This record gives sequence, structure tokens and C-alpha cells, in this order.
Amino acid sequence: MNLNKIKNIIFDYGNVIFRIDFKRTQHSFTELGIKNVERFFAHTGHDPLFDEYEQGLISSDEFRHGIRRITGHNDLTDEHIDTAWNTLLIGVPEGNHELLLKAKDRYRTFLLSNNNEIHYKWIMEYLKNEFNLPSNEVFFEKDYYSHLMKMRKPNPDIFQFVMDAHNLDPAETLFIDDSPQHLKTADSLGLQTHLLKPEETLKEFMYGGGLL
Repeated sequence: MNLNKIKNIIFDYGNVIFRIDFKRTQHSFTELGIKNVERFFAHTGHDPLFDEYEQGLISSDEFRHGIRRITGHNDLTDEHIDTAWNTLLIGVPEGNHELLLKAKDRYRTFLLSNNNEIHYKWIMEYLKNEFNLPSNEVFFEKDYYSHLMKMRKPNPDIFQFVMDAHNLDPAETLFIDDSPQHLKTADSLGLQTHLLKPEETLKEFMYGGGLL
């Protein structure tokens, strides 16, 4: 990978810009009554319910009904489910927003996030309360969320949509994500890619790789 040729950067959100913790949500789901939670919801894959929700193919109410069906607990309230689901979300590490603004000055930058309505609302409230920001729009030329696009990673169509919408040359475009299955698709489409591992911060990669 030749980072000197990079003109565009597409950022994932969870565990790239914003910290998330699958273990916390697995624990919360176990407490709701979900068995075999590692197979039900994990970093590398999960139940079709989550894929459908992230693609905006089902509503939040339908998602909650799905959780009740899977747990066998029809008495779970919306609040119980939302609270458990939102334990995934931690927050933005110090300095990441400033880093994104620096990157935007040097590159065309985009956000491409697998997201869903419940998490999206929580994140928007968090940005408002913690940073006095209405959204992530200030950090990117365009921010994309799967549930609003009716597409999700790692399917090729979501990558192709962003590339075509902004006339991006894949050879000049870097995609940063923490999920190998997402990077595999991006690689197949000719994008430059970087897997951000748990032990590496976005700041370390951006400065260490000479991007900033």
C-alpha cells in the first residue's frame, strides 16, 4: 500500500473513531436471556436480525419484537432492550475529532458506518451533549449510515455507491475499518485498506503512516 497516493479516506465509525465494546453487549444480552450469545452477536458475525436492522429493512419495533422472540421473554420493555443494546456504545476517544478535522483539510473524507436507528439516536444525543455537535457532518464531506442507505458492509453495493456518488478512484482511496470481512470486500473493489486492530489507535496509524 502506497499511502503517498491517497487522496480520499473512508472511515468506519465503531472502534475506529468511536469506541464500542461487543463484550459488554454480549453480557447484557445474556442477562436478557439470550443463550449462545457468542454466536448470536459478535464482531465477526451475528444473527440475521441485526443485519436486517442495520440495513433498515425492519423497524426498531420489529427489532425489539425479534429480541423478545429470541429470549422468550415477552415482558421485556422497550427500555430494557434499548438499554442492553446501547451498552455497546462507549464514546469518542480524546483527540479523534481534532484528528478528523486535520484529515479533512488534507483529504476528501467520508464516514461509512453500519448503524441502526437506536444506536444512531444515542450517538446523536451523545455528540450534542458531550461536544455540542448536531451530528458528524462537520468532520466529513459526507457521512453514510447503513440503515439510512438500505445497504450494509461487507456487501459490495454500499462501497460502490459511495465510490460512484463522489467519483472516487479506488487506487487513491483508503478505507479504514476494524472488521476483516469489510476490508476483504473493499480490497476486491481495488480500494487501499487498513485493518485497525484493537491495540492500535487511529491517531497512531494516521501519524505513524505519514498521513498527517
